[in-house]
Amino acid sequence: MYGDHGWTGHEAQQAQQAQMPYAGGSQQQYQQDPPYPLDPQYQQDPQYQQQYVQQGQYPDQQQGYAPQQPQQLYQQPQQPMYDGQGQSQGQGWDTGQVQAQAQAQAQVQAQAQYAAVPQADPYLGADPYAQQPVGGYPGEAPDLYGTPEAYPPPQPPGRRHLVTEQEQEPEQESEYADETADEASTAATGEDGDSDTPGGGGRRGRSKDKKPKRRNGAACLIAAVVIVGVLGGGGYYGLDYLKSKFTTGEDYAGEGEGSVTIDIPKGTGMGEMGRILKAHGVVKSADAFVAAAKANPKGGAIQAGSYTMKEHMSGKAAVDLMVGGAGVNALDVIPGWKTSQVYKAIDERLKLKEGTTKDIATKEAKNLGLPDWASSKDLKDPLEGFLYPARYDLSKDATPQSMLKQMVAKSNEAYESADVKGQASKLGLSSPLQLVTVASLVQAEGKYQHDFDKISRVVYNRLKPGNTETYGLLDFDSTVNYMRGQSTLDVGSVNDLRKLDDPYNTYKIKGLPPGPIGSPGPDALKSAINPATGPWYYFVSVNENETLFAVTNEEHNRNRQKYEEERKKEGQ
Repeated sequence: MYGDHGWTGHEAQQAQQAQMPYAGGSQQQYQQDPPYPLDPQYQQDPQYQQQYVQQGQYPDQQQGYAPQQPQQLYQQPQQPMYDGQGQSQGQGWDTGQVQAQAQAQAQVQAQAQYAAVPQADPYLGADPYAQQPVGGYPGEAPDLYGTPEAYPPPQPPGRRHLVTEQEQEPEQESEYADETADEASTAATGEDGDSDTPGGGGRRGRSKDKKPKRRNGAACLIAAVVIVGVLGGGGYYGLDYLKSKFTTGEDYAGEGEGSVTIDIPKGTGMGEMGRILKAHGVVKSADAFVAAAKANPKGGAIQAGSYTMKEHMSGKAAVDLMVGGAGVNALDVIPGWKTSQVYKAIDERLKLKEGTTKDIATKEAKNLGLPDWASSKDLKDPLEGFLYPARYDLSKDATPQSMLKQMVAKSNEAYESADVKGQASKLGLSSPLQLVTVASLVQAEGKYQHDFDKISRVVYNRLKPGNTETYGLLDFDSTVNYMRGQSTLDVGSVNDLRKLDDPYNTYKIKGLPPGPIGSPGPDALKSAINPATGPWYYFVSVNENETLFAVTNEEHNRNRQKYEEERKKEGQ
């Protein structure tokens, strides 16, 4: 009827009240814990008076309260009597003792029951009301819940889990915590304080006039935009990466049709190649080309250059054409080629009338970028030896003049890299042009690269004026062929050759010819700079795997006999 009798929320208070006379403090406590029968509304009930007041029984006896007579509820304490020495001799209560007990009771109740209640900041001043009893009668226990800002009294077990106002407003509670530092500083100065005292030093509560702070809406919006931007950008690039990694893109089918010329610059990556092909209508997407190149074992070997492709090709067809070299629109200058061979090749690739490139070379030789040391008396062609062996792109805008400029520029680059000026001086040659000429002779006389170093030594040995084998004559058939504009092994007898008067006839003219007799490759140039060490003056290539070198003419004649026997075997 009166609630849970096992609840001990007031045990500390009951223990202290049992040691003092039953005064008005108990009645006040009951008024705050309804529905106990001692509330005024039950005291007016005749049944209540008959059952409890007249019989002297109280329900609080079950809770541990000391039994008291109802007529003693408002009994006034007697005045103490003193014996003149400061000691009480009469009956009754000492009001000073009662007040001290009340103060002690208040302190014990505050510590035992509500230890979690925030205490006043000792640096902000003491609470002037903390040490004074609250109540209308002497000895009355202080009311810890009577002020508006006090914490609520303990609730019975059945009501402990009711939702409080603070739980309904968690945002304001958190904001109050954020404002604690500001309130502490203002209380210390007495400005904008929230305490019950004018100085702001009492128990602090939340100001009723101050509105809770609201979050800045613009800041939240900016943060949201940034987050969305980061997630969106990451998603876009992630999707683009996955797409390029696992998809092949749109693609045509078949080998294509028509014809289109494209140029792939040096240093172009596979993806950029695909974009160039797509821009010219060769493939439908760069991804399709890249995927096909990765699938082809030789796809990574596609080189820069000019290609003749078809339109609307599948990625695979485009890659196969470029890897195989069938679509390459380029001109390959072979080591040892003479200028006449290069001119003819340019005319054919650019679909020009035969002789067109030769005429341009004759007229524009001085404007094609030749080095200053390239000129010499009796040169048959000033460009000989300067159309460097390499692959040259034939773009749609290519002309004979542009092609010749590329070749001369390439030779200048190679000769500067080899330091032909300095090397020629070390080798006892009069000019870099002579070193290039030696390289062209090595390229023309040597059938096989593994013989280049020894053949280079033969050249330098024959050029020595004091040698008694050739007496400074080279006696090379290659120079005679160049002089005649032919290529044959049967150039005639030595006696007949010595009668021919031509600067390039090394059977009659001592020393080197006026200039190169062809375009030396890098290997021949290297051997011309670094000849092997040896006494040889003669050589003859019997077959691919055997070249015979000799020091004397007699030894050389024996080697030639082996050569003739080998030719007869091949003829059979």
